[in-house]
Amino acid sequence: MTPPRPSPHPRADRPRILVLRALGLGDLLTAVPALRALRTAYPQHELVLAAPGRLAEAAVATGVVDRVLPASAPGRGVPRRIDWAGPPPAVAVDLHGNGPASHLPLLALRPVRLFAYAHPAMPRILGPVWREDEHERSRWCRLLTWYGIPADPEDLRIDAPPGPSPAPGAVVVHPGADAAARRWPPERFAAVAHALHRAGHRVVLTAGAGEGPLARQVAVQAGLPPSAVLSGSADLPFGELAALVARARAVIVGDTGLAHLASALGTPSVVLFGPVAPRLWGPPRLPRHRALWHPGHLDRARPGDAHGGQPDERLLRITAAEVLTAVARLPEPVRRPGDVPPTEDVRQPEDVRRTQPAWRPKPERSGEPLRSADPVRQPEPETVPHPEPEPMPHPETAPPPAPLSVPAS
Repeated sequence: MTPPRPSPHPRADRPRILVLRALGLGDLLTAVPALRALRTAYPQHELVLAAPGRLAEAAVATGVVDRVLPASAPGRGVPRRIDWAGPPPAVAVDLHGNGPASHLPLLALRPVRLFAYAHPAMPRILGPVWREDEHERSRWCRLLTWYGIPADPEDLRIDAPPGPSPAPGAVVVHPGADAAARRWPPERFAAVAHALHRAGHRVVLTAGAGEGPLARQVAVQAGLPPSAVLSGSADLPFGELAALVARARAVIVGDTGLAHLASALGTPSVVLFGPVAPRLWGPPRLPRHRALWHPGHLDRARPGDAHGGQPDERLLRITAAEVLTAVARLPEPVRRPGDVPPTEDVRQPEDVRRTQPAWRPKPERSGEPLRSADPVRQPEPETVPHPEPEPMPHPETAPPPAPLSVPAS
């Protein structure tokens, strides 16, 4: 059942639900199934999300949040105080974490009901038991289900924005991440972008606030014009970013917010994982999403530090050639009104026409290898053990997709 849309004219006398999720864009989007379940269960309530103010446009665009109450803390910390005005919330929901740090700011508002996970330090809260080894979408749906609210972790889709894309039909490459541990080397992103550009595909690079130098470095190494870099001095406005992703041919990205936006919009994606397994933060198990991860024999679901200062060793095992193979196996995206037709000639700024040659993972014509030289041994995908369940259908067992061509040697 489609949940009711938020009211554009909230009444002052409406009962209110307060949800704490004061994190980033990816965290917001993984909470959409739970937020949608709350919207369905409480159609007459105003749903208020305590989150960073910069996420206000994205939160309302989900179609399930009425407004954002600005709340944040340094890093991925918990706000000590929530600036709530008026009567206590009818329901307060902790979708931020587990324990006193996130429970206490909500309890201080004296809500009629509080939905939260149980914690030994908070015996008053009789919630479900927290599990470390659980997908983020499933975690919050399980919380609500325990309180009698049905929630489906696969109900993650959001509507594409009506506005035009700044680069319709482009392959979107996002080299950034908020931690170096989840940031694939820029020269490998450049190798992938160069191969796709050389085939005639339009390639654009996205960059969040402060990521401009990284995106420009990748563009230069890939032979792309400066106009291929979108934003970087500040975050791209969410409406523009969502329109870009919704009407993209594919998205190539690490384990960061843009990967979750591609999942939410149903855009084909290749997502690169390192310190955390895809089964905890990965895209849905659909052919249009490919999650690449190379754990060691004894690695568990969280073998590395997701916020570490160096690229994770599992991330470094992913080669540019492997990414290109995954991209080539992606199916065509679902066409939306205003999309570039698949037969239309999509040109680069330099007016390079699209070509459709077959691709094989061999060196470039110039004699330069497709991947950058790297001291880290990069095993072939077939030889890397995968003790974790596969987050996607295996390329050899997935339905045969329409190819996204990359250059032949």
